[in-house]
Amino acid sequence: MYESFYGLKEKPFSIQPDPDFLYMGKRHSLAYTMLQYAIHNRAGFTVICGDIGCGKTTLIRRLLKEMGDEVSVGMVTNTHPDLADLTEWIMLAFGLPYDRLTPVARYDAFQRFLINEYGQGRRVLLIVDEAQNLSAPAMESLRMLSNINADKDQLLQIILVGQPQLRDLLKRPELQQFAQRVAADFFIPPLNSVEGGDYIAHRLKVAGRERQLFTPLATSKIARAAGGIPRSINILAEMALVYGFAEEERLIDVHIVDEVLRDRHQFGVLGDINFQISQPGDLKQVDAQPGDSRFKDDAPPQKA
Repeated sequence: MYESFYGLKEKPFSIQPDPDFLYMGKRHSLAYTMLQYAIHNRAGFTVICGDIGCGKTTLIRRLLKEMGDEVSVGMVTNTHPDLADLTEWIMLAFGLPYDRLTPVARYDAFQRFLINEYGQGRRVLLIVDEAQNLSAPAMESLRMLSNINADKDQLLQIILVGQPQLRDLLKRPELQQFAQRVAADFFIPPLNSVEGGDYIAHRLKVAGRERQLFTPLATSKIARAAGGIPRSINILAEMALVYGFAEEERLIDVHIVDEVLRDRHQFGVLGDINFQISQPGDLKQVDAQPGDSRFKDDAPPQKA
């Protein structure tokens, strides 16, 4: 729609996890290094936490993209509190037969699978996404699977990815033994205002735009309104491009961002649920009318 108008090869702010667009700021770089360390050192359990939309899944997709053939990977995403035993889902993730097998038979079959992979020089990595939804019994079933070893080598490596509630789950007394097995962990915080601007510039560059498209005030407003959450930044920046294209604005300045926020606040089905625009001064600016000099980055000072 707006790609050719702004000199873009593709949409820069899709909310779909795309490892090619991953912004490796300080926190995401540290989280990724932690994942690489865990894989290289055969860590039993690794935990990556962060708020909704902070880029956890994109980080995992990047890891999978760079994974070699020497690692067999299974991924479980359908987690919910009613699951007491994950072995069926785990076997499905690795393409193993599981139908009509008793829990003991599943455990035995999976153990033989791990030993066979080890014998062929391959490591086995299980990734459990949305792990905050798991019950304590399901976590215990994971711990039991991690007990399958060969000499000094860990046959199964497990990465748990989840929202902040995962931290609370792991701190429960009945999961103390599990928590003691976690060899590496990292919490990804929201981006600060400087990182928010770099994040926007990075995604634009990957999409083919080298020149500035968003003014500094516009990127600062987007980062602040989005609370530093990459997915929310994407949503707001995408809408700003649509508005800018509709108004034939070659540069996205803060008045376009304010217009988007005002319209979402007043007319959006979800309102401003994903954005922080209720601070003093923000709503005043959001409620201003198009053409008001307060919308302009370079607005002249008002006369007393």
